[in-house]
Amino acid sequence: MDRLPAMFVGDALGLDFLNSVATPVDSPVDWIDDGEGLLGWLEQARLVTAEALAGVRSHALPGELDKVADQARHLREWFRGFVREHKGRPLSAMDLAQLEPLNRLLERDATFSRISPSLAGKDMPAGRYIPFQLVTERKWRTPEALLLPIGEALARLICTEDFSHVKACEGPACTLLFADHTRGHRRRWCSMAACGNRAKQASHRHRHKGDH
Repeated sequence: MDRLPAMFVGDALGLDFLNSVATPVDSPVDWIDDGEGLLGWLEQARLVTAEALAGVRSHALPGELDKVADQARHLREWFRGFVREHKGRPLSAMDLAQLEPLNRLLERDATFSRISPSLAGKDMPAGRYIPFQLVTERKWRTPEALLLPIGEALARLICTEDFSHVKACEGPACTLLFADHTRGHRRRWCSMAACGNRAKQASHRHRHKGDH
């Protein structure tokens, strides 16, 4: 089945995960409606390498990836409830108790550090070149491990974004969320090409309604 490219308009991967179900044109699209959809979304989000995804796919039992996709959808809707409740105001220490399900997910992670070739290389002050870098990798022991980079993206949203500037698109039928990083924090639309343009056209029609 051909899928539309996933949408990444949230300016934060944690919000883009919530936006993995949306109505880009007329009909709702869920990019993680099954196991293959989840793999595709993770690759487009650059949360998991194509090589790691191929390895998980080759070792998964029949139906196992679909089950993980179902867990991802439940995680998405639980976190959507948290974001919708708290967007528009700063988070407080009191909100931590609500995040316990996310912390339980993060506790399952199995990451490790590895010395790898440095892609760009580093020039030290004395002009010495260091050909290595320390990178963090993850052991993909089961298909459920695919939920871990998603959990990490959600946790990063919690710990780095000012929820005062987390907003819902003002488009009447739009469900997309975004972090407003614009100067003055006046962003209103998921994108000007979509809802912003529709609002502009509607305003134009309204202004000229009496001309006919």
